[in-house]
Order: sequence, then C-alpha cells, then structure tokens
Amino acid sequence: MEPTIRPRVKICCISNVEEAKLAIHYGASALGLISEMPSGPGIISEGLIAQIASIVPPGVSSFLLTSKFDTLAIIAQQRRLGVNGIQICDRLQFGSHGDLRQALPGIAILQTIHITGEEAIEEALTVAPHVSGLLLDSGNPALEIKELGGTGRVHDWTISRRIRELVDIPVFLAGGLNADNVKEAIQAVQPFAVDVCNGVRTNGQLDESKLLQFFNRVYGC
Repeated sequence: MEPTIRPRVKICCISNVEEAKLAIHYGASALGLISEMPSGPGIISEGLIAQIASIVPPGVSSFLLTSKFDTLAIIAQQRRLGVNGIQICDRLQFGSHGDLRQALPGIAILQTIHITGEEAIEEALTVAPHVSGLLLDSGNPALEIKELGGTGRVHDWTISRRIRELVDIPVFLAGGLNADNVKEAIQAVQPFAVDVCNGVRTNGQLDESKLLQFFNRVYGC
C-alpha cells in the first residue's frame, strides 16, 4: 500500500453516545465499539453498541470489535447491532473471510494482526487478499487469557512498516499510541489510519484535552 501522509483516526473503546459524538466532533473517521473480550478495556453491552451505531453519521465507520472466531456468530452479531464495520480481533477458526464478505456486502471487514514477531508478516500477507483492511496491534492471542487489544504497549513498528509496504489494502496502526508518540509512529509506518484507546483517556474516560492534543499531533504531521 502506498504511504499515507495524513492518516485517518479511529477512536476505540467508545463507551457511550457522548464519547462517540465527541470523537466525531474532533475528526474521527472511525469508532471502535468493543463487545465481549477475554481481557482488556472498553467492553460494553451489545445494546449500547447498537445504540451508538445508530447515531453515527454517514462517512464515519462504526467498527464492532469481536472476539468471536466463528463466521456464523460474527454475521449474527453484525445483523443484531447494525454496525457498518467488523474488526475481527482473533483468528477465524470456523468459516472464512470470504464467507463474511458474501454474507455482509457493504460491511468493512478488518482483521487484527497482533505483532508478536516476524511471523506476523506472513499472517498479514495470507489474510490481506480477503479483507477490507488490516489492523496491526500489540496483543497476544497465544496467552492462556488472550490479549486481543487494549494493551497500551507499542510493538515493533519496523514489522508494521514492512506489512504496510507489502499489502494492497489499508493498514490501521494501533498499540500504545498517544499524543507523545503518534507523530513518530506515523513517520515510521505511514499507515492509512491510526487507532487509539488508552492514549486519549483518563481514568477510563475519554479526555477531551488528550483527544484534542492527539488530533493536533496527527494533523500536524
């Protein structure tokens, strides 16, 4: 994928309608709405996810973050909640990305690739032809209690850069981003979009001053 000079911004861990409106006000192109996970911050009920998705205006993506690895369960979840995007946080075990695209036309499908080492490059190349985009994060699905996001850790951006150069679809960069490091991250990886959760929060709540600072650093790159 060609480098992006000014990436889009996805604000993850949205916990209520007010946070969604605040993120959109400052320029978020996408929101992350987290359903049941084995660990990590920002988990909200399906009812609240549906409520938030219903107020997202045209032109803004509402991504359901799902830990489900069965395509039939993911399809049913999207149809219940009305989101316009799915972010698969684990590896599919039953069904394929093609099944999802066929069943959910017009719904963007992101596959999370957890950058734990060089093996992530091969995983990304295998998945890329079948999804709308890749989200590169710092979790570890191999742990007994899986980490599928929200770790607050930065991973090896040189691996992310290599993936971005090798694939032909948008790459979202996540993992420990904040106002202090996002400019460096953008210069290092040149992703299509950056994704932030903990880096714009104070005591778990979306912090307007941190949000403004983050957007200023992104737009200033």
